Amino acid sequence: MKIDSDIENIVDKVMDGDLITKDEIICLLKKDYHSLAGGMIMAAANEINRAAFQGKAEVHAQIGLNLSPCPNKCLFCAFAAANAVFKERNELDVEDVIQLALKAEISGANAIFFMTTGDYPFGRFIEISKDVRRKLKPDTVMIANIGDFGYQEGRQLKDVGYKGIYHAIRMGEGKVTNIEPQTRLTTFRAAHESGLLLGTCVEPVGPEHSIEEIAEKILIGRDARPCYSGAMRRISIPGSPLEKYGMISERHLAYLVSVVRLAMGIKLIGNCTHEPNILGATAGANLFWAEAGSNPRDTEAETSKSRGADVKSCIHIFKEADFEVLKGPSVIYSEHN
Repeated sequence: MKIDSDIENIVDKVMDGDLITKDEIICLLKKDYHSLAGGMIMAAANEINRAAFQGKAEVHAQIGLNLSPCPNKCLFCAFAAANAVFKERNELDVEDVIQLALKAEISGANAIFFMTTGDYPFGRFIEISKDVRRKLKPDTVMIANIGDFGYQEGRQLKDVGYKGIYHAIRMGEGKVTNIEPQTRLTTFRAAHESGLLLGTCVEPVGPEHSIEEIAEKILIGRDARPCYSGAMRRISIPGSPLEKYGMISERHLAYLVSVVRLAMGIKLIGNCTHEPNILGATAGANLFWAEAGSNPRDTEAETSKSRGADVKSCIHIFKEADFEVLKGPSVIYSEHN
């Protein structure tokens, strides 16, 4: 077998510290991920990823605060009113949120995400966050995964103790959601201007998504100056209009993770995959999430009893992939990243 010269040149370019172009990203995405070239790409991403963070990985916990028939019409989401999965509004009591956060902290989570539906009242989120912050260790990293917001809201998040946010322009944004891509970009900008670090991801990827769109979303993520990127596959929601397309395999997802890792360059230390899997951990991912409470990919109200992995399970997967899981506060969500 001959080594693919295009792939060799692209990998060398990345290893030299340069950023690859859209055409080069498309070249990577077009390769058969079961081929020798595909294996080279995944191996290169794995090497770069381990070098960027000295062989370490992080596990972040995410707590879903509420369930509601959300009006944002994200057809890939279990919360979408259009998907009729959850028909009533429910939310965790403050004490339940605190207990879940303390459990994640004790279990060794490097950061704790607090997630809501897009229509959750911002003022309510801030008040709950204050209560939770008082109960956690001072150096425990808190991250917000909420709807779109502006600069003033960003400052409030910062003031209440959040280190950063998770936000993304989703696959099919503005078509399978009623949120315009520009709205997401405005939130990216508000986060940076208010001093919040931004984590993002290429998601949720399904079989129907074109290579062109995937490449576009990779570049949008890179241009957003995030503290990590990565890739996530769409989990089919029964009854959703998107269910007919099915799902990509974990193998395919791992390949996308590797392409994103190469596209982001060698300096960025974080690269994620979701849901947690060992293939991703061997192809360029060093960040997993453990989940409790609600979950936009789950039809069960308490995801820890269903799709959601716990911190211990995530740590185990990384150890099986020969990673050292960081102890203490997140370095990925750090100004020193």
